[in-house]
Amino acid sequence: MPFGDHEDARNLRTPFVNSNAASGNLFVVLCVLVVALGPIQFGFTCGYSSPTQVDMIRDLNLSISRFSMFGSLSNVGAMVGATVSGQIAEYFGRKESLIFAAVPNIFGWLAISIAKDSSLLFLGRLMEGFGVGIISYVVPIYIAEIAPRTMRGTLGSVNQVSCGIRCSFFAGVIPCGILIPGLYFIPESPRWLAEMGMIEKFEASLKTLRGPNVDITMEAQEIQVGIGLLVLQQLSGINGVFFYSSNIFASAGISSSDVATFGLGAMQVAMTGIATSLVDRSGRRMLLILSSSIMTLSLLVVATAFYLERVVSNDSDLHQLIAMLSVMGLVALVIGFSLGVGPIPWIIMSEILPPNIKGLAGSTATFLNWFTASVVTMTANLLLNWSTSGTFTIYAIFSAITVVFSILLVPETKDRTLEEIQASFIR
Repeated sequence: MPFGDHEDARNLRTPFVNSNAASGNLFVVLCVLVVALGPIQFGFTCGYSSPTQVDMIRDLNLSISRFSMFGSLSNVGAMVGATVSGQIAEYFGRKESLIFAAVPNIFGWLAISIAKDSSLLFLGRLMEGFGVGIISYVVPIYIAEIAPRTMRGTLGSVNQVSCGIRCSFFAGVIPCGILIPGLYFIPESPRWLAEMGMIEKFEASLKTLRGPNVDITMEAQEIQVGIGLLVLQQLSGINGVFFYSSNIFASAGISSSDVATFGLGAMQVAMTGIATSLVDRSGRRMLLILSSSIMTLSLLVVATAFYLERVVSNDSDLHQLIAMLSVMGLVALVIGFSLGVGPIPWIIMSEILPPNIKGLAGSTATFLNWFTASVVTMTANLLLNWSTSGTFTIYAIFSAITVVFSILLVPETKDRTLEEIQASFIR
C-alpha cells in the first residue's frame, strides 16, 4: 500500500500535530537549541567583516574593492548552497543536510584563520558561505516541522537570535564543531519521514517530540509571498549596514566605532529575543508591519543626519548633535529589523510553502535572499562612498515597499496549523 493511502498518513502533504505536553515541548526546545548552532555561525559570518576591515586591508594588503569582494563572497557561496539546499534537504533529510553543511563551514573558517593572502581568504569565504546557504533554508524548515503550532513562531525566531551573535573568525569553527555531534541526539523531522514513507520512524519521531501519549492528527499561496519577504529583507540594506557599520560610525564622528559596532550586534540579539516572546502573541503580520515601518523612519533619520553632516560646519555645535542623531537612527534601524523583518520572513517561508514544492520553492526563495544580500553587500561600500545620505534613502524606499507588501499580501499565520495556512491560499 502506498504510504499516502496508509491510515496513519491521511494526506501527509500537510502533517500533524497538537500537544501541550510539557515534556514534549521541552525536548522540542532542546532540539531547536541544537540546530540554532548553525545560524550562530552565520552570525559570525556577518559580523566578521566590519570590525576587522582596517586590520585585514593592512595585514593582507587588500584594496577596498578586494575587501568588498571578500565581504560579498560568503553571499556568493550561500547562493550556490541555497540552490541545492532544497534538493539536499528533501533527499537526505533535515539532520543529514545540516551535517553536510557544517563540514565546509569548518574548513572555510580554518582557511580564513590561516590565510596569508587573498586566494585562501576568498576560498574560505566561499566555503563557509556555501554551508550557510544550506543552513539558512534547512534550520527554519526543521523548526517549523517539529514545533507545535502554539510555539512555532517563538522557536522560529531563535534562528534569527542566533544570526545576531557576532564574534571573531576563528570562533566560527566552534558552533559547527558542536552542531555535528549534537544532531545525532535529536530526531529527524517527522514531516520529512512521512513524505519518505518511513511510517515507523515517522511515528517514533513524532512521539519523541510530542510525548508518548499524544493523539497524532493531521495538521499553497503563491510562492511570491515567501520570496518577496526574503528579498525585501535584504533590500532594506541591513547587511550593508552591518558589514560596514564601523566605517559608518567613523564617518558619523564616533571615535570608538568598533565598540559601537559591537553594541549594535548586542542590541540585535537583545531585540530579537524580545521578538521571540512577541511573535506568538502579537502575530507575524502585525510585527512585520511595525518592524518595517520603524526601519523606514529610522533610515530616513539616518539619511537626513548624514545630509546635514555634510552641510553643517565641523565647528558648529550642531555637528555633535547630528552625529548622535545618526547613531540613534542606526540603533532604531536594528531594533526595527530585529522585531520583525529579521526573523519573521524565515518563519513565514517555512510555514506557507506546500510540501509538494517546498524543496524547489524554498531553495529558490533562499537563493534569491542570498543573491540580493550579495548585491547589497557588494554595492554598499561603493554607494556609501558615492553618497551616504543617498544610500540610506534608497534603503528607506525599499523598507517602505516592505510595509505596503506586508499590508496587502502577507497572511497572519499565528496559531494556525500548516494545513490551515496552506488551505487559506487556496480560498
